[in-house]
Amino acid sequence: MVYLLYGTKDFSIEEEIKKLSKDIDDMNISKYDLNSDMLSLVLEDAKTISLFGDKKLIIAENANMFTGSTSKDSELIEEYLNHINENTILILVVHNDKLDTRKKITKQVKKIGKVLEFNDDLDMTSLVRRLFKNYNIDYNTIKLFLDRVGNNPLIIQSEINKIKIYKGNDRNITDEDILNLTIKLIEIDIFKLIDYIVKKDKEKALELYYEMLKMNEEPIKIIVILANQFRIMYQSKELLKKGYSEKDIAATLKIHPYRVKLAIQNSRSYTSKTLLKYLNDLADIDIGIKTGTLNKDLALELFILR
Repeated sequence: MVYLLYGTKDFSIEEEIKKLSKDIDDMNISKYDLNSDMLSLVLEDAKTISLFGDKKLIIAENANMFTGSTSKDSELIEEYLNHINENTILILVVHNDKLDTRKKITKQVKKIGKVLEFNDDLDMTSLVRRLFKNYNIDYNTIKLFLDRVGNNPLIIQSEINKIKIYKGNDRNITDEDILNLTIKLIEIDIFKLIDYIVKKDKEKALELYYEMLKMNEEPIKIIVILANQFRIMYQSKELLKKGYSEKDIAATLKIHPYRVKLAIQNSRSYTSKTLLKYLNDLADIDIGIKTGTLNKDLALELFILR
């Protein structure tokens, strides 16, 4: 059997792979990354009968021959699709929002295998409830949890696993558990701070800044993260205008697709000119701190008040 999984929802893709792998012994599971591993080796593995059982499962990440990418790999995969090994489950993964449906190999997989799309936005509240299955947790506690850890499904899963380990046999999840066992991500507040700064809401911006300082965040660290977020927002916005997909932008900027998605969402309210202005202002602050003309503890405060 051949599966082609594609989309930008990495967490959902991972969940699907877990479902397909649940009845396969770990000894019969092989993982490859086609950005570094040769497809010929993957297909040779797929053709070989397992020494440890009836079924084997092979996962091949970054199967970009199913996108607009031009590659001789298309010929190799076409040959395999014409003579698939029924004892092998081959999972081809494409971290892109769409496939090239005009390609012969894409049509071929749709005909003989299964093509599954993972592009729809996840309902984070439902995801938290699902991951906390058989636990008692109310809506307000879920909201508190998401306010602290953000909307990255992989981080959500990691934090929930940590809470479960700590709680042991106790199935009641409280606000105190969330506050004591999770780490509030500064990146969540950074986007709020950006919004307040751009909208000239100095009171709220300062209030949030002081709150971050109370959490022992260093002013220089906040300035660096702010500048980095403004840069990613500006670059993502410009590349999106040129027709780049979220996956293409992530590859170009060498960052995780989730960060690109978040940057694009948060940049929609601002013009490229505005984002570039604030990025340049923060660069001037950085130079001022390094040359000693600006006090590091007052620099961001002055930036907010200007």
